[in-house]
Amino acid sequence: MTQQQALQLFEEKKVRTVWDTDTEKWYFSIVDVVSVLTDSDYQAARKYWKVLKGRIAKEGNELVTNCYQLKMAADDGKMRMTDVADTEQLFRIIQSIPSPKAEPFKQWMAQVAAQRIDQMQDPELSINQAVADYRRLGYSEAWINQRIKSIEVRKALTDEWQRAGVKEGVQYASLTDIITRQWSGFTTKEYKQYKGLRKENLRDNMTNLEIALNMLAEATATEISQQENPRGFMESADVAKRGGKAARGARASIEKELGHSVVSPINAKSLAPLKDTKELPEKEIEI
Repeated sequence: MTQQQALQLFEEKKVRTVWDTDTEKWYFSIVDVVSVLTDSDYQAARKYWKVLKGRIAKEGNELVTNCYQLKMAADDGKMRMTDVADTEQLFRIIQSIPSPKAEPFKQWMAQVAAQRIDQMQDPELSINQAVADYRRLGYSEAWINQRIKSIEVRKALTDEWQRAGVKEGVQYASLTDIITRQWSGFTTKEYKQYKGLRKENLRDNMTNLEIALNMLAEATATEISQQENPRGFMESADVAKRGGKAARGARASIEKELGHSVVSPINAKSLAPLKDTKELPEKEIEI
């Protein structure tokens, strides 16, 4: 299974999902869905699902009892095995949970599935959806525009890594760490800890200047890669280091003018509600 993880929003509550590019199916975290439908916290939802799963098993419904597990980001930021269900299985589970949110949630699921198919045919729709989600979470238009541009820059870089034969997953993460460490002084994990984050997306918690410097590092690495045509992880790692180093130089110049560090502990929670009258300076959304 080639997996693409994503957080979906239902009435402002997050539902962890995985898109399987091979079967073209969404898989949903069952505990997250139970949490939404029962309006309960994660631990209570886990207990609810354990009891419900046993009851459904006694009914002999193999469609649901054959649900399997995938690794998803937990609250502590670690990837943990989580019970998941595809759309068909999830409809059966929802029928067993008395909730006024059941029908709206089914409609939402159908919408998520339809949007994904549309987005595969027209990638611009993915960007439009991201913009809508950021607006709903309170981000300013200026920040959203910069964040969307950063996604484009990141995509160009990962395209280069793919062309160079870098393996998606651990090697992508290692190259990202090299770039981030070079310009910010932190690995991705350390940076998230500095901002008080766990499973949240780091870039969604960056200020405008942090996003700009990260984009500069990745765009520079992309340009060097396109010019020098590196092969494999080690050569790409050298390019990543040089891209990050270029952004580190820019950071030093900016900080000399400002008189303070631009690497900030500010995160998106402390930014809400965001207003267009201010840059994202004084403060959250992983995707």
